[in-house]
Amino acid sequence: MHRSRSFRRLDRVTPKNRHVVHYARRQPSIPHCAICRAELNGISRTNRGKSTTTNARKFGGVLCASCSANVIKLASRIEHGEMKLNDIGIRERAYVLQMVSH
Repeated sequence: MHRSRSFRRLDRVTPKNRHVVHYARRQPSIPHCAICRAELNGISRTNRGKSTTTNARKFGGVLCASCSANVIKLASRIEHGEMKLNDIGIRERAYVLQMVSH
């Protein structure tokens, strides 16, 4: 059970000055925005279900609010012909393509 890396190894010294290894489960990491790498707010770190771990809006749980607003703006500009897809950065391009295809 303790061979997998899902358990952290904690080196501890007991009161009798013995060195022992304690094992503890790893905490899930804080979710980050896929474009700007900022921490996402309003998303729990524990996995209780999809409704508690994501937001109900477009790109909820993947992009932060400012990046998702920017992607929606860029997608509408491409649909109206004001911009071309090559003018967009590589990180935003995949999400803009998702918006344009729907």
